[in-house]
Amino acid sequence: MATPLSDPSLSPLKTIAVVGLGTMGTGIAEVLARAGREVVGIDISEAQAAKAVATLETATARAVERGRLTEQERADVLARIRTSTDLRTAADADLVIEVAPESYEIKHQIFRELDGIVRPETILATGTNALSVTRLAADSARPERVLGLHFFNPAPAMKLVEVVSSVLTAPAAVTAVTNLALDLGKEPVAVGDRPGFVADGLLFGYLNQAAAMYEAKYASREDIDAAMRLGCGLPMGPLALLDLIGVDTARTVLEAMYAESHDRLHAPAPILKQLSEAGLTGRKSGRGFYTYEAPGSAAVVRDALTPLESSEKAAGREVRSVGVAGSGTMASGIAEVFAKAGYEVVLAARSEEKAQTAKARIGKSLSRSVDKGRMTAEAAAQTLDRITAAGSYEAFADVDLAVEAVAEDLEIKQQLFQTLDKVCKPGAVLATTTSSLPVVACARATSRPQDVIGMHFFNPAPAMKLVEVVRTVLTAEDVHATVREVCGRIKKHAVDCGDRAGFIVNALLFPYLNNAIKMVQEHYASLDDIDAAMKLGGGYPMGPFELLDVVGLDVSLAIEKVLHREFRDPGLAPAPLLEHLVAAGCLGRKTGRGFREYARR
Repeated sequence: MATPLSDPSLSPLKTIAVVGLGTMGTGIAEVLARAGREVVGIDISEAQAAKAVATLETATARAVERGRLTEQERADVLARIRTSTDLRTAADADLVIEVAPESYEIKHQIFRELDGIVRPETILATGTNALSVTRLAADSARPERVLGLHFFNPAPAMKLVEVVSSVLTAPAAVTAVTNLALDLGKEPVAVGDRPGFVADGLLFGYLNQAAAMYEAKYASREDIDAAMRLGCGLPMGPLALLDLIGVDTARTVLEAMYAESHDRLHAPAPILKQLSEAGLTGRKSGRGFYTYEAPGSAAVVRDALTPLESSEKAAGREVRSVGVAGSGTMASGIAEVFAKAGYEVVLAARSEEKAQTAKARIGKSLSRSVDKGRMTAEAAAQTLDRITAAGSYEAFADVDLAVEAVAEDLEIKQQLFQTLDKVCKPGAVLATTTSSLPVVACARATSRPQDVIGMHFFNPAPAMKLVEVVRTVLTAEDVHATVREVCGRIKKHAVDCGDRAGFIVNALLFPYLNNAIKMVQEHYASLDDIDAAMKLGGGYPMGPFELLDVVGLDVSLAIEKVLHREFRDPGLAPAPLLEHLVAAGCLGRKTGRGFREYARR
């Protein structure tokens, strides 16, 4: 009969063995030692153990330089860490954290050996992010003491720790490691055993979709990465992140997820296999999606795929005046952006009153900028003077660029483009801000489809730096060049993409949001834990449910339906929970209730 785990409050985890002294294991050892734990670092390679010690010496010396440790504290930290190549040195540990390579055979061998070394009450934790904790536990002599303890890289900096229970795990073991994580200054999230857990479960599906998007030559690696950084506020683009994680590691995680879920979104994109088998595994090899200065370097260097400088591209048409069609928040925001950049702007709506209301909104926005010291009162007045409000699209007769920002309804947009075709002068560029509708359908409503292009601004337009420039198969080269030049003048970062549902950002963002909803729907994790996991483990500025409530559940559902209809992938079908909330009128912050409830203003 297995010895029951003692009360963790009576037996705190004082001595901890870390098996595997790669980057993650070394980082975990540092975190533990700085929190006052005695640490035994174990690796089969003497060279790797020596490298870990050198890394710890460097990291703690840097902490002293930055005033985060004193010299005495540094000496104490280093004294609490000893290294070994013999697994038997884990005999006195209260907890063993295994962070060996992501191979079931290797991990199983370590756990089997530990069964004959450690005390009966010692907790065994695996750092896996892709393999079955339950399987490792079931093959152990004492499955009730086995669990997952998933730190994030770099362990000293990242706050999230996923505590993974199997159906066999004793509650006392979970309590003990949860208390340890809190004592380390981390934020533990309790999750069940499935590949990827919460953070990687959501993250790797998104990374896989980005790799597939690049492989399909839909957009360049630079544009995919810039779109997700600037459009979603992410710290890194997905392809750069894959290079950092390791293309081979990502492929392993996705293979494990796909074996469990059979969801095509988790089936590794073929390019991940091609790069892995060619040894192009990312930063660690010096080349992956990008090329680096040297193996292990973060410095990207120019290669054959690096885009040409703008001076080497085609010239565009001259644009001095801009027409903006619409009276909502997006239309007024776009008009403000163009006016700030020095363009003469005609802001036209279906009535003079609506146009004047939109201009008044811009006036308030400019006043806020003055109050915050971002512009002078004189500059704000000049900006507003450049905007002419009009109650008819006839006012677009002389504009060089017309940008529509009306309702996201194809019939309404097509009618508007028919009108623009009649009133705008020959050679004027006609742009749609649609986020989900086919640009070519707007173009075909005119007699000059070659002059039509997508300019997808992000809300709020004055603040968001990204514009997705969407070419159809009919768009003229100089029209594309014109819009790229204009984006530069209005200080926006333009990314190129083709005319398909979701473009770059929404095509990658909304499947991720949908998968988060499915996790809640399946009672795998709570809203709060999922939001915390993505903010702390993925560096996202907002958790998925915070973002869904801000965007609007009805808007989110509409985009997910468009993606599902276009790509016909069962994994893109909107989660039933989202459909139910929309049907109930729970649309997010705007209605006071979505995934969460909000105080009504």
